[in-house]
Amino acid sequence: MNEAKLKDGERVNQLFSTDVKIIQNSEVFSYSVDSVLLSRFPKLPQRGLIVDLCAGNGAVGLFASTRTKAQILAVEIQERLADMAERSIELNDLTQQMQVIQDDLKNLGRYITGSKVDMILCNPPYFKVDKKSNLNESQHYLLARHEISTNLEEICKIAQRVLKSNGRLAMVHRPERFLDILDTMQAHNLAPKRIQFVYPKLGKEANMLLIEAIKDGSRDGLKILPPLFIHNQDGSYTPEIHEIYYGK
Repeated sequence: MNEAKLKDGERVNQLFSTDVKIIQNSEVFSYSVDSVLLSRFPKLPQRGLIVDLCAGNGAVGLFASTRTKAQILAVEIQERLADMAERSIELNDLTQQMQVIQDDLKNLGRYITGSKVDMILCNPPYFKVDKKSNLNESQHYLLARHEISTNLEEICKIAQRVLKSNGRLAMVHRPERFLDILDTMQAHNLAPKRIQFVYPKLGKEANMLLIEAIKDGSRDGLKILPPLFIHNQDGSYTPEIHEIYYGK
């Protein structure tokens, strides 16, 4: 583990179950439970290439790095966030396994030619931009949360282009976009295979969904996994979430 290179307003947070440390800045970007769950949701390929789209400060790829020997390429459009990701990679001594591209994901073809990717991980902007959108957030959070620089259609189009045949796309999103997700995946020949809804606690509506799809796969064999609850009624983490954060 190397020494953290921190800039103004930054801190280091650790996922204790993995020893991975992440450079964060609450005014710019901080990972949340969605990134942690996405990194744990799919069965990762043990070699080849994994691409983390909409990578933010690199949390998803960094957490995933503890579960695979595959190369990981994080793609992030915002220079400030990509810089945080690069320094977190150095902090965790992962420069031989993981690298960052600071660019619009539309330009991914400049870095990856053909269909060479084994898996895509994506924690995308959740919200469509409309008259009801709150566009008064900081520019960093605005781009991370709203479909301004990219959208679901573009992500699925890129996945279809760069994934190998039977390569997989794993995504975390919002339940209210569920039908949009299914329709868009189908339009790009991405067959959903595993879906899990995530709930704040028992008795509450789902506020996240995890979905994994296969490029050019059969539409048969979809599995709806058991629900995942984040908190017990007293506000503590459920055993499943506690293990993800702190280990057994």
